[in-house]
Amino acid sequence: MHIGHFAIANPLFVAPMAGVTDRPFRQLCKRLGAGYAVSEMVTSRRDLWDTLKTSRRANHDGEPGPIAVQIAGTEAQMMADAAVYNIERGAQIIDINMGCPAKKVCNKWAGSALMQDEALALSIVEAVVAACTPHRVPVTLKMRTGWCQTHKNAVVLAKAFESAGVQMLAVHGRTREQGYKGQAEYDTVAAVKASVKIPVVANGDITTPEKARAVLLATGADAIMIGRAAQGRPWIFREISHFLATGTPLAPPLVSEVKRLLVEHLHDHYSLYGEFIGVRSARKHIGWYVRELPGGEAFRARMNALEDSVAQIAAVAQFLDQLNEQMDRIPAPGVTIDTRGRDMMETAA
Repeated sequence: MHIGHFAIANPLFVAPMAGVTDRPFRQLCKRLGAGYAVSEMVTSRRDLWDTLKTSRRANHDGEPGPIAVQIAGTEAQMMADAAVYNIERGAQIIDINMGCPAKKVCNKWAGSALMQDEALALSIVEAVVAACTPHRVPVTLKMRTGWCQTHKNAVVLAKAFESAGVQMLAVHGRTREQGYKGQAEYDTVAAVKASVKIPVVANGDITTPEKARAVLLATGADAIMIGRAAQGRPWIFREISHFLATGTPLAPPLVSEVKRLLVEHLHDHYSLYGEFIGVRSARKHIGWYVRELPGGEAFRARMNALEDSVAQIAAVAQFLDQLNEQMDRIPAPGVTIDTRGRDMMETAA
């Protein structure tokens, strides 16, 4: 598929997640099979552009293209200016955030709250498209099915956004009211796909290769977007790719490979954030990697007390080396391991 004039390697996308999809995480996911990744959202507030937080989010050093940056805000001109700001710093695709359900975002009428005001939402899209067109930068948009169950307006907005020049839509199959609760539904995603000619990406609750295939078939979407399921499991993209191509599951990664991937991820993480912030912000990533492993919770508690990168990496390496003595491969989702780490059994559905 294409986004504007950019050919996308495959239909497996990394969802933008604040505090998660930084450059090291995006690069790792791409190495492990993702065809496309969108940055964590960058604010449209000019007074915050010089902060260290924003400068890190706008750092794309060594990142393979196309480089997609998500912007968030509530005023059309500010969003247009933010688009140009990020283009000047390497963005090749600009994504508009109308999908974030976080209260601190929605309380300011940004993110999915914009879906309540269709006129404002459209004016933002028109301003951003006008700002990006001279630079030949495509504009995409991520949204939800609507604000609440009684006001699902994704199809109406999708048509308006397409007419305004948006070149791809990602739809999370929940309303803002749902947050991340309940189950994502895909009928609305299918309805959006049927109503527009531009590519549509399905998002929400895609946690396994089997679910990925089912969602693609149910929605007719051009691609799928993976968010939380990739946290601590970035190899999910190659697992899905293999399953879509062959119809058979790919073996889980070797423990030794996970050790190598995580240590490389940590070094890249420290290089972006520095020692103090890097060690502390890496804790959540490590926690996601080990959460379903034998002894993972106890290790996480010990690891969270460490305050330097050398000790953190040494602890990770030791934990995974000890696990490697018990098993060759990381257990697949839905599989538990006994306390000795030798026997595996399916958990109840």
